Amino acid sequence: MDSRRPPLAPACPTLPEYVRHWAETTPDRRAFTFVEHPAPHSRGVHRTLTWRRLDVRVRALAAHLAEEAGPGERVALLCPQGTEYVAAFLGALSAGLVAVPLYTPGLPGHADRLAGVLADARPSVVVTTSRAHDEVRDFLGAGGPRIVVADEVPDGGPDRQPVSLDPGAPAYLQYTSGSTRAPAGVEISHGNVVANARQALAAYGLDTRPMTSVGWLPLYHDMGLVLSVAAPVARGALSVLMDPAAFLHEPVRWLRLLAAHPHAVSAAPNFAYDYCVATVTADQKEGLRLDGVTALINGSEPVRPGTADRFHAAFANQGLAPGTHCPSYGLAEATVFVCAARPGEPLSRFALDRDALASGKALPARPDDPRAVLLTGCGTPAGQRVRVADPVTRVPLAEGEVGEIWVQGPNVGRGYWNRDSEEVFGAEFADAAAGPGRWLRTGDLGTVLEGRLVVTGRLKDLIIVDGRNHYPQDVEASAQEAHEAVRRDRLAAFAVPGGAGGECAVVVAEHARTAHLAELDVAALVRAVRGAVSARHGLRLADVVVVPPGTVPRTSSGKVSRALTRARYLEGAYGGQARTGAAV
Repeated sequence: MDSRRPPLAPACPTLPEYVRHWAETTPDRRAFTFVEHPAPHSRGVHRTLTWRRLDVRVRALAAHLAEEAGPGERVALLCPQGTEYVAAFLGALSAGLVAVPLYTPGLPGHADRLAGVLADARPSVVVTTSRAHDEVRDFLGAGGPRIVVADEVPDGGPDRQPVSLDPGAPAYLQYTSGSTRAPAGVEISHGNVVANARQALAAYGLDTRPMTSVGWLPLYHDMGLVLSVAAPVARGALSVLMDPAAFLHEPVRWLRLLAAHPHAVSAAPNFAYDYCVATVTADQKEGLRLDGVTALINGSEPVRPGTADRFHAAFANQGLAPGTHCPSYGLAEATVFVCAARPGEPLSRFALDRDALASGKALPARPDDPRAVLLTGCGTPAGQRVRVADPVTRVPLAEGEVGEIWVQGPNVGRGYWNRDSEEVFGAEFADAAAGPGRWLRTGDLGTVLEGRLVVTGRLKDLIIVDGRNHYPQDVEASAQEAHEAVRRDRLAAFAVPGGAGGECAVVVAEHARTAHLAELDVAALVRAVRGAVSARHGLRLADVVVVPPGTVPRTSSGKVSRALTRARYLEGAYGGQARTGAAV
C-alpha cells in the first residue's frame, strides 16, 4: 500500500544516506515517477522507481563509477530528464565523486556553454543514457572523458560497502546560469544540499505535512535539482518529473499532473505562469481540479504581482486557492533557496516611487500612479540570515533602504570551483558587530519592507545614465507594454558606452511570433517603445533593435541573458536587424 503520508524524516547528513534509510524503512513506496509524452497529444506514460528500486540503481551506478574515477573527481551528467538522471546524480554522490549536473548536447542554443563548462570542470567520466549516447560521443570527440551509459549498467556488480561521506566535502558543482557573466561552478557540499533541502521543506511547511513534488524544471538547474530531487529525498516523498520541452509544447500537462497528485508542490519562473494563462484553452480546463495544490513557487526572475493575479483569475474556477502562490528568492551560490513566502499567506504587494527607488530609497506610491513600480515581497529567510548592505561601504542598511543582499547560513556553498571566491563568499561587514562572520555577497539588489525581502534587480545589470539608476527589468516591462508586437519576456535592456565617457541605454526586443517583420511597422513600434520608456523613466533610448523570435539569447534556465545580448550588440551581431537608426 502506498500511503500518501511519509513518516517523519531522520536527520541524515547526506542524500545517499536518506536513500538507504527510505529503502530500508519504506521500500515499496514510490520515490520518483517520470512522465514521458511520446506523442504530441499524449496524456503521458508513467515510469516509476520505488525507494528499494532507486537504492538498487544508485548502488549499482556508484559501484561502476567508483571503478571509473577516484574520490573527488568530477562526473558530468549529460542525461535527458528522467529517472536515470536522478539515479546517476545520487550514484555519483554515493561513490564519493563530485557530480556536475548538465544536459545533453542537443539542447538548442547551448552547445558552446556546455563545451565551456566541460572544459572548466574537467570531468573524468561523463554519464549519459543509451538514447543520448551517440550525440554525447560525437560531441565529446576523440580523447574525451570516458562515457558511462546509465541504463546499461547492470543491477549486480561488486559487493561494495557505502563510502563514508564527509558532509563538508563537495557533492556537486552547480554551474550558474550565466545571465550576467560567464558560468561558474559553485561547489555545493553534502551538508549544503541537505541543509537547503530541509530549509525549503520548512519554508513551505512541508516538513510535517504530506507532499508530492511535481516538476518540469530541468534537473541541471539549481531549483529543479533541489525541489525535485534533494527535498523529496530528504522528506521521503514522491517526486513526479516531466521534461521541460513537454511543458513548453503543451503547458496543460503540468497542470494535469498537479491535479492528479494531492498536496502537490511545484516551482516555475514567472514567465511560465503567464504562459499557462495565454495558452491553456477552455476545453483543456474542463474537468481540471487544482484545489489539492499546496504551493506554487514563483522564482528565478523578478516576480510580478500581475502575473500571480492573472494566473489565479484564469484558474479560480478550477479550485486554485490564491494562497498557493509563493514568491521566493534564491541563487546557486546559496544552493538555491534563501527566502520564501509561506503557503496560505496573501501576496505581499508594494507600490514604490520609481525615482526614489533609483536613488536607493523604497518610498510608497499610489498603485495607480503610472510612475509607480509594483513589486512583490519574497517572504522571510528559511533557516539562514539575510541582510541588506551598502555594496561600497559594507554597512548594513535600515528597512526601506536599497542595497546588496547578503546571505549567511549552512546552505551557502564552499566557493567557486577553480577560481578565486573570497570577494563573493568571504564578505565581512565594516563593523563586525553588525553581522559577525563571513557572508555571501549575492550581487542582487533589494530592500526589506514590513519584514519581507523585496528584490529590485541585479547590481551589475543597473543602467546608469546621467547619474540616474534604472532597473533593466523595469525598462523591459515598459517596452513590452508599449506595443502588442513586442514579444513578452523576450527582450533585453542594457547600457553601452556613450559619448563623453558616459553610458547610454539600448533595448533589443524580439517581435511576437504572430507578427511578420516584412509587414510590421517597425518605425511605429520603435516610436512607441521610445515614448513609453521616456514617459515612465525619463530615459532616452539610444537604440531600439527589433529582432526575430529566438534571437535574444537565453541562459540554460530560460532567462534572457542581458550580458550576452549586450556583447552581441557591441560585436555588431544585430547590425542587419530592423531599427529606425541609433540615436547615440
